[in-house]
Amino acid sequence: MSFSKLKQASVLSIVFMFSTQSYASNKQVLDNLLPMSERMAQSEMQRNPQAWSIDWREYPRWTYTHGLVLLSMAKLYEKTAKAEYFEYIKNYADTLINEQGDIATYDIHKYNIDMINPGKLLFFMYQQTGQAKYKIAADTLRQQLRDHPRTTEGGFWHKQRYTSQMWLDGLYMGAPFYAQYIHLYEQPKVYDDVILQFEQIEKHLYRKDTGLPVHGWDESKTQRWADNKTGQSKHHWSRAIGWYAMAMVDVLEFLPQQSSQRKWLASRFNNLVAQMAKFQHPTGLWYQVVELPNAKDNYLEASGSIMLAYAILKAHKMHDLTKDLLPIGLKAYQGVIDQLISTNEFNHISINQVCAVAGLGGNPYRDGSYEYYISEPVRADDPKAVGPFILASLLIEERQKILKD
Repeated sequence: MSFSKLKQASVLSIVFMFSTQSYASNKQVLDNLLPMSERMAQSEMQRNPQAWSIDWREYPRWTYTHGLVLLSMAKLYEKTAKAEYFEYIKNYADTLINEQGDIATYDIHKYNIDMINPGKLLFFMYQQTGQAKYKIAADTLRQQLRDHPRTTEGGFWHKQRYTSQMWLDGLYMGAPFYAQYIHLYEQPKVYDDVILQFEQIEKHLYRKDTGLPVHGWDESKTQRWADNKTGQSKHHWSRAIGWYAMAMVDVLEFLPQQSSQRKWLASRFNNLVAQMAKFQHPTGLWYQVVELPNAKDNYLEASGSIMLAYAILKAHKMHDLTKDLLPIGLKAYQGVIDQLISTNEFNHISINQVCAVAGLGGNPYRDGSYEYYISEPVRADDPKAVGPFILASLLIEERQKILKD
């Protein structure tokens, strides 16, 4: 579909969206007996009747935030078999992907690692429908990884225009798709290049004084945000660590159970959780800038906290977590419920206190300072918290059922 046709379709969908929201606000009240996973999903669908409008988009776009939320909807569909979740995902996928498998708004030559993440929806859609266009689109994203620019040691750059840089965010964007593609379609199933990405993070992004990885690393050491000796950015952004933690567990899912690679990655994940435990607030949450809890205007941030909760719960489910670390994840999830979830008069739930966005470099320039991370807008129902909340809630609900039985 052409860009102009996408814009035209979006105008019609906006009319539908507002009429639907008006109906929802006056007529529809969510059932408070639904589990939290479905309450959040249903609330999100009321806020965004057309999935492409997630993240306040004005027209359909292929983006990582849609990939995150709709992946959680796919997991919900697999649990409940409710067609509304499948149709929500399918409408987004079919708006962006034509019968030839072309992905609208996607440009492979930008080599943006973020654009790989929604590709995980393609595996789900292909498995559910058998339509070739989804596999063709996934093959295109796999080709991007073959050609993607890299550091001298083989780490994927975050984007073509972010020369020589690796960010923690990028591990979530690329590595789980890469591992799942290998798991499903490649023979022999060699995960060395996937593991290499984590090895580069473990080698170059950790600070010795905190035991945690920083947000980004510039191999060239030329960025203003980069230390001139290490190339590291200055601070530990909680959501960046959340992205990294989710990347680890989502890749672990596809590694052979007894492989040395799985054991290595699991050990690094357990180390990350143990180090983050030192900075966990009594509420169970983590601060926006993790290592400076007492700094002026720092705040307990939702997305990083719920991402870590999800990652810990999933690692426990897969038997990749040291048992004594589970309470850290349970406490984080409960902290989000107690501190950051609100309910309106129609029983729709929201997740509050989410950093809207943060990055490094670019224009206007983001210098990675403490003041920068605190200055970014904070909002409710950002998809980077909604998706992980649904995923974490599904794991909590499964655990509760097992304990009850």
